[in-house]
Amino acid sequence: MTLSDQTPSWKKLSLFAVTWPIFVDSVLRMMLGTVDVFMLSRISDTATGAVGLANEIIFFCIMMFGFVGIGTSVVVSQYIGARREQEASRISALAITINLIFGIIVSVLLVNFGESLMRLLNLNPEQIGIASRYLKIIGGFIWIEALSYAISSIVRAGGHTKSVMYVTLGVNLIHMTGNYLLIFGKFGFPEWGVTGAAISTVVSRLIGIVVLFFILYRRSPAPIRRKDYITWNGSYVKKILSVGLPAAGEHLSWQSQYLMVVGFVNIIGVTALNTHVYVMNVSNYFMALAMAIGAGTEIMVGQMVGAGDMKAAYQRLMKSVKISFFVTFIVVGTASLFRRDIIGMFTHDADIIAVGAGILLLSVLLEPGRTFNIVIINSLRAAGDARFPVMMGVCSMWGISVPLAYILGVHTSLGLLGIWIAFAVDEWTRGVIMLLRWRSRAWEKKALVTPATISSEQQAS
Repeated sequence: MTLSDQTPSWKKLSLFAVTWPIFVDSVLRMMLGTVDVFMLSRISDTATGAVGLANEIIFFCIMMFGFVGIGTSVVVSQYIGARREQEASRISALAITINLIFGIIVSVLLVNFGESLMRLLNLNPEQIGIASRYLKIIGGFIWIEALSYAISSIVRAGGHTKSVMYVTLGVNLIHMTGNYLLIFGKFGFPEWGVTGAAISTVVSRLIGIVVLFFILYRRSPAPIRRKDYITWNGSYVKKILSVGLPAAGEHLSWQSQYLMVVGFVNIIGVTALNTHVYVMNVSNYFMALAMAIGAGTEIMVGQMVGAGDMKAAYQRLMKSVKISFFVTFIVVGTASLFRRDIIGMFTHDADIIAVGAGILLLSVLLEPGRTFNIVIINSLRAAGDARFPVMMGVCSMWGISVPLAYILGVHTSLGLLGIWIAFAVDEWTRGVIMLLRWRSRAWEKKALVTPATISSEQQAS
């Protein structure tokens, strides 16, 4: 059978089939941090706040690993859509090597400068020691997540989202078991508290990366050769970075402005920080819906653009926006009805519950706006239009979110609620702009690869 006789890979995919495993996987990944916060909340709110802030820094680093993962996912998706599978595999191997090197560098930085970063964020002196100990252990092995992000992106780009989900499920089960044994000292294990939570996280992620490598070789669109990991191809790297670097810029802008805003939260007080940590852990699950639909749509749009079917790509995104907006509104609206009970799962402090419940009610307005951003920006990147989102993102985050959060959070009686209002204004502003960009169809001229019946590399193989 010739390539021209084959059904295009994207026509074999459905949004639901691609998306639901990504959603489950996203929730499970978030649980790695949330489980630590939840279990440590049984020890003290002080430990919880410290670990929560350390997890924000870890999440920041993991998001930065995505600059290669996102670029790789888009490029591999387009190459698969263009039916150039051998090149897709070679790009995958090179991306894994790049992310490993990046991960090792980040690990060294976190181990040596983690405590200094805590001080810059105005963390309470009592919490600095707790957070630094946690961050040094996990940070020293953060390169594992760099590998995981790269491999997961590659496997998903081929539409094999269930495989990644099952690995994350296994990692979570190992992590929760390890937490129970090492935080509380059950069944003869040492009672290590925060240190135990960190060790459990590292061990579970290490097991997960071994399994992911096995899946990569089973699911790769074409065989990956050992020399592909060390063969430098400037053209492949340029394509990865043309999407990855703008994505990194956007993530860097978001995370840096977010960490600055967390500094504002610390100025308000320890109670505000603890409340913020609890609410953010809940809010992350709301975002998981939009992230999953956005990632699933990105895979399909990337393959459609690679195949040259711009009309199908445009319609796919518009349908996904409507679906994600509706689902997010229903889920967040339902959760808001039980907002006090949800925050009460983490703490019995009446002040924390009251403020946290108010923020969860505000999320009914905030999260649909965030949905626009996540879903549309993913598809713009999938089409190769990666620069526009970062330019608009920097303008909105630093021109709206940061100054408004300082004014409403620190200089008014709104406090933490004011900071979350600033988040909502920023998300809606960017969301509307991204929608207008997609409707302009400017992205149609930015594809990274042209469809080919048989590429020269495939002929050679």
